[in-house]
Order: sequence, then structure tokens, then C-alpha cells
Amino acid sequence: MKIDYNRQPMSKTGLEYLGLKNTESVLWNLNPSELYEQAILNNEAILTDAMALRVLTGTYTGRSPKDKYIVEESSIKDDIDWGEVNQPISPELFDNLHKKMIDYLDGKKLYVKDLYAGADPTHRLNVRVVSEAAYHALFSHNMFINPSEEELKDHEPGFTILAAPNFEADPETDGTRSGTFILCSFEKKLILIGGTLYSGEVKKGIFSVMNYLLPKKNVMAMHCSANMDHDGNTAVFFGLSGTGKTTLSADADKILIGDDEHGWSDDGVFNIEGGCYAKTINLSAEGEPEIYNTTQMPGTILENVILDKNRVPDFDDD
Repeated sequence: MKIDYNRQPMSKTGLEYLGLKNTESVLWNLNPSELYEQAILNNEAILTDAMALRVLTGTYTGRSPKDKYIVEESSIKDDIDWGEVNQPISPELFDNLHKKMIDYLDGKKLYVKDLYAGADPTHRLNVRVVSEAAYHALFSHNMFINPSEEELKDHEPGFTILAAPNFEADPETDGTRSGTFILCSFEKKLILIGGTLYSGEVKKGIFSVMNYLLPKKNVMAMHCSANMDHDGNTAVFFGLSGTGKTTLSADADKILIGDDEHGWSDDGVFNIEGGCYAKTINLSAEGEPEIYNTTQMPGTILENVILDKNRVPDFDDD
């Protein structure tokens, strides 16, 4: 039986602005069950005993900050603290790598998700994620905020991520450190990701953009978790990745705002994301019941988690 995916809503804005011309195989805004099917058909993932999706991300099981660059453009050049964290790359090298990616992706089956970053409509960014991996589309569905079908029709991308995890750069000609690259152009409103399947690059790529845009609107961009008591008092928890922000914010007695990325405006604290991205090492039902429960339901993605012969996750196996 052939499944028809074409009924899914799509924006009036196609992919021509990216340079993609042969788009007959592009799948737009599939729902989680459809993306499950695609991820399994593509051999990107398998199911756990509880019907969560398990993905192995290959060489990179985390982000690759040394392969991340910002295009040194005149409009933002004086705003960036350039250095080992904010590494510059020239517009010419960006354009050349963009063209190579388009040549590689044109005509391939691609997955598009149109989404929002920012729960406060005043400070919201329209985001589009285009990837050759169905798993990236499901991750984006989980991690960002989903528009209604009506909103999707008029969705104009404010920033686009173009991801080709199976395409690698040539460091000698492309000016990168390795075959992996994460390049951000603020003038083109475009992030290019290649040579890595790890989906955290998608999430952090957009946070980097918000981290630049929000302060210009007098909004503090924060790497923190946040929750609220029933009187409306908000607490924010700062710390490096893995120090417990998600655990602290997922308190059953509090209202969760978000677990990782927030904006703080004159009107309050809002989540930039729509989902949670928690570490699972040594996760248990007793220690972190709210987070553990999500691993036992369909729709959740488990990255790089070891499964036993019955496909039960072993969260103690590092």
C-alpha cells in the first residue's frame, strides 16, 4: 500500500529561496507517526519496547563546537565577540559550501518542518528546518513550537536550517576544520549543518540566533531552566549542560516553563522551545519520575541509548 503524505499542510513559501529546484520528493510538515514511519524506513532508528524511537547518531554523540562558524558579514561584524567560541568564516566560503550542499540535496527526499522559536508571540521567530533525515524533523517537532494548520499556510521562514548529515565538507577547499560544519549567516538568515547527524546542532543553532536577536529587543536570552509556583513566582536555574537544570525544573509541585532556553522580557520569562532535551545517563523512575516517564511513551526520541535483547533501554550503560 502506498501512503499519501501530500495532504500535509505546507507554507506558500517553497524552497526556491534556498536554491533547491527539484523538490518533487520533499515531504512537508509530517506528523510524528508519519515521521516514525519514515525514520524506520530510512534505517535511521528502531523502536524500543515502549515504542519510543531510538537513534544512534554515529561519530558525534554531542555537539561539535570547534566546527561551528559565524559568517563575518558587515551588518553584524561589530556585534560579535570573535574568538575560539565565535569563529569567523568568510561569506565566499559560506556561499561555496551552500552551493555544494544544494547540488548534493537537490532532488533528494527531504523533510521540512515549519515551526516557532519563542512562546511569547511578541518575540517569536519563524523557523524552518529542512533535512535529509526524518529524525531531524521529528526532533524539531518535539523541540520547537508547532503552528496550527491555519498558521502554517502563511508561515514565512524567519530563519532556516538546512541539514545534510551525510554530506561532508572538504577542509582544504571549504575552509573548515573537518568534514563537519555548522555555519550561520545572519544576513541570509540561514544555518548550514553537514557531516553530523546529532540533532542538538539544530536546537543550539536556533538558540545561538535567538541569543543574538533577543538582546537587540531588550530581552535577555538565557541558557537556563525555569518553572513557576501556583502563585506565579518564577525560578530560573542556571548551570552548564549536565548539571541538573532539567531535573530541578521538572518538579511535580511546580509548573514547568522549560528546561533549557528562555527569554526574559518586561512581561516575564518565556520558553524559547516547545519540548525538553534531558540527559538519560543513570535515569531512573525513582530519581527523576517525570523525565523517566517520557522514555516509556511513543513520540519520545532516545539518542545513543543502549537497548537489551528485548529492546529495553539500559540507562546505566555509558
